[in-house]
Amino acid sequence: MVRRHGVVPVNPSTAQARVVVDELVRNGVRHVVLSPGSRNAPLSFALHEAAEAGRLRLHVRIDERSASFLALGIAAQSRQPVVVCCTSGTAAANFHPAVLEADRSGVPLIVLTADRPPELRAAGANQVVDQHRLYGDAVRLFAELAVAERRKGQNAYWRSEVCRAWHAARGDWWTTAGPVHLNMPFRDPLVPDGAEGDWCESLAGRREGLPWTEVTDHFAAPSLVCPGEGRGVVLVCEGHPRLAVRWAEEHGWPVLSESGGVGLGGPNAISAGAWLLGIDEFLAEHHPDQVVCVGRPTVFRQVQRLLADPGVDVYLVHDGNDWPAPGHDVREVGQALGAPFGDRDPEWLAAWQAAEKAASVALHAALDEQPWPTGLHVARTVVDALPSGALLVLGSSNPTRDVALAAHPRPDVLMLRNRGVAGIDGMVSTAVGAALGHRGPAYALLGDLTFLHDSNGLLIGPDEDRPDLTIVVLNDDGGGIFSLLEQGAPEHAGSFERVFGTPHGVQLSALCAAHGVPHVTATTQEELRTALRPAPGLRVVEVRTDRAHLRELHQRVRASVRAALLG
Repeated sequence: MVRRHGVVPVNPSTAQARVVVDELVRNGVRHVVLSPGSRNAPLSFALHEAAEAGRLRLHVRIDERSASFLALGIAAQSRQPVVVCCTSGTAAANFHPAVLEADRSGVPLIVLTADRPPELRAAGANQVVDQHRLYGDAVRLFAELAVAERRKGQNAYWRSEVCRAWHAARGDWWTTAGPVHLNMPFRDPLVPDGAEGDWCESLAGRREGLPWTEVTDHFAAPSLVCPGEGRGVVLVCEGHPRLAVRWAEEHGWPVLSESGGVGLGGPNAISAGAWLLGIDEFLAEHHPDQVVCVGRPTVFRQVQRLLADPGVDVYLVHDGNDWPAPGHDVREVGQALGAPFGDRDPEWLAAWQAAEKAASVALHAALDEQPWPTGLHVARTVVDALPSGALLVLGSSNPTRDVALAAHPRPDVLMLRNRGVAGIDGMVSTAVGAALGHRGPAYALLGDLTFLHDSNGLLIGPDEDRPDLTIVVLNDDGGGIFSLLEQGAPEHAGSFERVFGTPHGVQLSALCAAHGVPHVTATTQEELRTALRPAPGLRVVEVRTDRAHLRELHQRVRASVRAALLG
C-alpha cells in the first residue's frame, strides 16, 4: 500500500507518482536513473522515498543524455527494464539518442518524462515542447497518463498502464525488448504539501507485492530456422553466442563473430573471421552455401557483402518484425536454431580451422614487427590483460573493429557494445551503467572522440554509486576511423584533417582531474598491463598514438594474412 506515516496523501500529483513508482517496483524495476527538474518533482520525491526504503537503487545524473545512456548500460548488462526519468522540454529530447540505441539493440528501457498539463501547454508555458510520441516509432509503446485527479478508478488505471509499459519493454518470444515512453503531465502542487487525509479509494496494489496485471506465456515457444543441405557458417553478431556455438559443434559448421574471439569459445570458433571474409581468393575457394546470422550485423563491410551474395542462402535468428536484410534476400527468419537438413562435411570445418591458424599466426607476427602502440596493438594487449569474468565495453568506432581484428580469443570475457545505431553518444555513461550492474571488474576501450563526446559521464555526485571501471582511451587526437575509409585515401589529403581527422588537442589528464577521476598515461605495453590490474573505483588509462600511418598499417597486416592463406 502506498502510504506515508500511515495515511494516504491527498495531493493528486504526489499520489500518482507514488503509485507509479510502487507498481514499477512490483513489476521488477530495480534501477532508476533520475535527472533533476521541477515538473518531475513528484516522481523525484517518490523515487527517493523508494530508494531510502531499499526498494530500488536510485542513480542521479544532471545531464539527461548521460543519464539515459547510464540507464541503457544497466539495462543492456542486466537484460531487465531500467527506468530513466526527467522533467519536460529539451530534457526529454536529450533522451532521444539512447532511445534510438535501445530500439535497435533491443534493450528494455522505460522512459518517464514529466510534462505540463494541457492548459499550460496551450498557454505557451515555459519548457513546453510537444512530447506526444516524441520518439516516434523507436518505442514499443507510447502512453500519456491523464492528469491525476482525486476520483475513483485512478489507482487501477495508473497501475495497469505501468504493467503495460513493463511488459512492452521486456518483450517475449514474439516481440523484441526495447524502449517504452510514458509521458506524465503534472499539475501543481508538485511537492508533498503536508495535506494528509482520506483518499476517495484505496491506493494499494495487489496482495503480497504482486504486479497489478500479470502476463502469462505458458504456451510461448520460439520459432525455429532450419538450414538446408550444403556447407554453411554461423555468424554471431549479437545475442547469445554460447547457443550458436553449441549448435555449430553439433552440426560441424565454423562460427565467426563480429567481435572476433572475445566472448566466443569452442573448437569451431574462428576468431580471424573478419580477415578471412576480406580475402576474396580465400572466400572463392571456401564459399558457403548458407549462412546462419545471429542478430544484426553492423561492423564489417565484408560481412555485409557475404550476406548480400545471391549465391548464399541466409537464415536469420532475430526477434521481432524489423529484421535486417542485406541484399533483401533473407530466406528464413526465426528466434532460435533448429537442426539443418543433410549430412555433415568434416572437411569443411577442417579447412576453416586450418585457415584460422594460418591467419592468426601471420596477423600477430605482422603486428609484432610494427612499432607499439597502434589501435590493433592496444586492443590485443587490453584483451590479453583482462581477468577472467571481466566485462569489456567497446566504443563504436575503431575499438570494436580493433578487438575483432587483433585480439586473442577470450571466451571467458563478457563484451558489450552499443551497435544498435552504432553512435559514439553516451559511451562513458553506458560503460558506467554496465559496470554498476556487473559483478566483477569492468573495462571500457574507447577512442578519444568517443570519450570526449560523453565526458559528462565522469560527473558522478558524491552520494552516487561509483563503478569499478577502468576506461582505456586510445588517443590519436581525432577521428582515426576515417583514415581507414574512402575519405582517408591519399587523393583527399587536402581536406581530410580539418573535416574528418578533426584534431582537438585536449589534455585528458586535466579533464579527468577536474572530475576527480584518477588518470595515468601508459607509454609501453608493460605500463598498460600494470594499469589494467583490477582496482576499485573509476579510473582512466590513456594511450597516445599517431594515426598518420594507420591506413598503411592495416594494408600491411592484410597483405601478410593474405600471403599466409594463399601460400
